[in-house]
Amino acid sequence: MAALSELLDLTHTLCQADLHSRKRVLQVTAELLADGGIEDEQLFDGLMARERLGSTSLGEGVAIPHCRVACEEMKVALITLDRPVDFEAPDQQPVDIVFVLVVPEHETRAHLDALAALATIFSDPGNRDLLRECQDAGSLEHTMQQLLGDYQAAQNLKHSKSA
Repeated sequence: MAALSELLDLTHTLCQADLHSRKRVLQVTAELLADGGIEDEQLFDGLMARERLGSTSLGEGVAIPHCRVACEEMKVALITLDRPVDFEAPDQQPVDIVFVLVVPEHETRAHLDALAALATIFSDPGNRDLLRECQDAGSLEHTMQQLLGDYQAAQNLKHSKSA
């Protein structure tokens, strides 16, 4: 499974997007991530089904919508919103940073590892601030790439010390 940093690119990054509902965020994300092997309706349905199970908001204005579908490789998208939207967050705060994961059905470990990495990155207020300060998709994608790289470097260091 490819690292998250290898999967995120500019074509799947929107900065200060004008999307004003959770449903619309998920629709646009599904459109961004659809390709020849997977339809946007299938992605949207998967993301909405997961949201119906419970909010994917972590709190502090961040959500990680995710689902598993019949696809070959993990797909990701990053969106910041011009105005926060309600994701029924546990802390009641609306969401303005959305990182979406679409994972192959058979990739349980990769799915959990990706969620853990993102939860760690987004738990740092400084990281959230850096993402919110971005003014365009290029700087947003670059900043997230740096955060993912820093996380991976820290994990590699942690594993090398324990070996």
